[in-house]
Amino acid sequence: MIGARIGHSLDPFLLRVYHLFLPDRSINPNIITIVALFFSLVCVPLVILDRHVLAGTALLVSGFFDVLDGAVARQTGRVTPFGGFLDSVLDRYADLAVALAIFIYFSIRGDTFWAALTFVAAIGTALIPYIKARAEAAGIECKSGLLERPERTMLLVIGLWFGLLKTVIVLLAVFTHVTALQRILIVRRSAGQ
Repeated sequence: MIGARIGHSLDPFLLRVYHLFLPDRSINPNIITIVALFFSLVCVPLVILDRHVLAGTALLVSGFFDVLDGAVARQTGRVTPFGGFLDSVLDRYADLAVALAIFIYFSIRGDTFWAALTFVAAIGTALIPYIKARAEAAGIECKSGLLERPERTMLLVIGLWFGLLKTVIVLLAVFTHVTALQRILIVRRSAGQ
């Protein structure tokens, strides 16, 4: 939803921040993509060890780098099919690593219901980009939906920062599947079915 509405309008802001810290350097956007994954992986032990404010902060930093890589690629003329592919693959690793951390967090505390609901949310999270990829393979654009990656990331950050993780898991368990259904209907309509 945010990505579909805002598009690349945040690029100037992101690039200003980028040039503030690295004024004379041009980093390969793929390196920025890897840095985004790194911060998501930093989040994993922090979630498990109940250091949720730090985990949320690491996830927010990861999200920043996740949008920065594309902005830098566009500005430097280094948008490549491999870059887009790498970004998509590493995003899946990041999403599922964080979901696994939350699953473990609930499991080791004996919260079986919340661990199971986290698994349901993880399935929805994985389905959203899968549906997009399958649609694009069929020549159909499918980028919209209620709960895209930026919204999911911000919900998790809020949940981790403010002790609302269970509430966020409920929202993700429901609305990732709503988003998947939206995308299925978009593809169905575009395919003329």
